[in-house]
Amino acid sequence: MPVSPPRFGQAARGAPGAVTLVVLGLACQEVGASLAVLLFPQVGPLGMVMLRLVFSAMLLLAIARPTLRGHGRAGWRAVIEFGVVLAVMNGLFYLALERLPLGVTVTIEVLGPLALSVIVARRASAWLWALLALAGVALLAGGGWDDLDLIGVLYALGAAASWAGYILASARVGRAFSQLDGLAIAMAIGALLSLPFGVLDAGSALLQPTLLALGAAVAVLSSAVPYALELTALRRLPASAFAVLMSLAPATATLAGWVLLGQVLTPLELAGIGLVVLASIGAVRASARAARTAAQPVG
Repeated sequence: MPVSPPRFGQAARGAPGAVTLVVLGLACQEVGASLAVLLFPQVGPLGMVMLRLVFSAMLLLAIARPTLRGHGRAGWRAVIEFGVVLAVMNGLFYLALERLPLGVTVTIEVLGPLALSVIVARRASAWLWALLALAGVALLAGGGWDDLDLIGVLYALGAAASWAGYILASARVGRAFSQLDGLAIAMAIGALLSLPFGVLDAGSALLQPTLLALGAAVAVLSSAVPYALELTALRRLPASAFAVLMSLAPATATLAGWVLLGQVLTPLELAGIGLVVLASIGAVRASARAARTAAQPVG
C-alpha cells in the first residue's frame, strides 16, 4: 500500500523523530551485517544468505499472509523476477563481505542506486555526481587497486547492479500486489533459490540451534526491523529527504565495521567513502528536481 505523502506541517513536526528512525534502521542493518560476517566461519556467506532469506520469508509470510489468487501473468513474472533479484543481490553482497571491509562493500554497492538516480535525472549536471563517485571509488583502494581484493570488488559491483534492479523490480511488484504481499512472496522465492547453495556452504552447521537462532537475529536486524522503521519514517518525511538519509549507508557501515569488526580504514579510504556519500546525496537531489520539473504542467 503506497504511503501518502505528508503535509508540510506534519512533515516539519515529525521530521526530527523520523530522521532518528532512519538512522536507527541503518544502524540495525549494519549491526546485522556485522553479525553475519562473524558467522561466516561457521556457515559461510551463502549459508548466511540462506538463513537470512528463509527467516525473513517466514516472518513476512506470517505477517502478510498473502493470497496467491487473482494475479495475472505479468504480476507473477514481476514477483518471480523480484525474488531472483533478492537472492542474487544478497548472495553477491555477502560474498563481497567475505573479502572486503563492510564500509567498502556498502560504498561500492550504493553505486547501483546512485547510477540509477543519475540516469533518472536526465541532466548533464547529474553526471558530475557520477564522476565524484568514481573519484571516491578510486580513493577506496588507497591509490592502488592492489590493496583491494579484485574478486570482492567484482562481487560488490554485482551487488550494486542488483540493487538497482531491486529498486526497479520492487516498483513493479508494488503496482501488482497490495501491501506486503508481493514482498513476502518474492522473499519466499528468493529463500527457495538460496536453499541448495546455503545447504552446501553451511553443511552440518545448520543442525546447531545456536547458529540458527543467530541467523534469525540477522534476518530481524537486517530486514524486519529496518523495514518497519523506514516505513514509519516515510509517513513523516518527504521521499526525497528519506532518500538523502539513506545515502548515509556507507558512513554507518564504516562505523559499524570499525566498532564491531575492528576494520580500520586508511584516511584515503575514508575520503573515498565521503565522496561517494556526497555524490549519492547530490544524485538523489538532482533526481528529485528532475521529477518535480517533469510533473509541472506545460504552458
